[in-house]
Amino acid sequence: MIRSIYNKFFQKLQFSLLGFISLLPTISNASENIGVPEDYQLTFQDAATPNMADITWFHNSFLFPIILLITLFVTALLIYVMIRFSAKNNPNPSKTTHNSLIEVIWTVVPVIILIVIAIPSFRILYTQQDIPIDADLTIKATGYQWYWGYEYPDNDGMYFDSLPLEEDELTEGKLRLLSVDNPLVVPAGAVVRVQVTSSDVIHNWAVPSFGVKMDAIPGRLNETWFKVDNPGIYYGMCSELCGVRHAFMPIEVHVMEKADYQAWLVSASEQFAGKMKDSNNIELVKLIK
Repeated sequence: MIRSIYNKFFQKLQFSLLGFISLLPTISNASENIGVPEDYQLTFQDAATPNMADITWFHNSFLFPIILLITLFVTALLIYVMIRFSAKNNPNPSKTTHNSLIEVIWTVVPVIILIVIAIPSFRILYTQQDIPIDADLTIKATGYQWYWGYEYPDNDGMYFDSLPLEEDELTEGKLRLLSVDNPLVVPAGAVVRVQVTSSDVIHNWAVPSFGVKMDAIPGRLNETWFKVDNPGIYYGMCSELCGVRHAFMPIEVHVMEKADYQAWLVSASEQFAGKMKDSNNIELVKLIK
């Protein structure tokens, strides 16, 4: 009976280890697809902007080793205490209630660690919040229940809605729950200032590979920015619970070479000519059918 239980246990353990090992190639290759989430992904998406590169370095190369060392130290200390001061090894426990040296150490050392963490953290936060005044392009992103609208103030206020594609609208290369009918388009290598607001409830404009996550609040205009050098397609999602279709509010950003962007701008100016920004846009009917 006992042998049967042990055999079943080790068989399940073996299957679990094999299953984990089979995921390792997927995990290691997940970051190769910039701007697209992957199945079983455990790490950040590849950085597409300098800000996201800083965030990735801060987490992976700076913060994680500190956390790992603290965890190992505390674990070793707990094991030592459980063995050294057990009832068997220490039948006559000490009645010591204070130790000034230890109390100073466990107060000063965490303070020093926090200061060391704060220095690069504040630099990264400042870079994220310092909006360039000489941005090459300004985009105004407005959140609606439940889609995004984009306005180009630098291009005669051109505006269009960006609605998620339904199941029957997906074609080759389109991604379920991520692709939209009219993606945001920006030129590669340009500093893009994004003004974020909302017309109804609180939304959040977030693109992981850009390191951008900004609340869209009704009656308030928040700002963020990004600069992407590599052309491609990048995806994000609304990251603030905003109602029944919160999970169906994707963000799709196409980064193009400057010549291709200029060509798109000409065609888009004609396509969306005369389109007005309207919180009661009839295209919303697509979302509630």
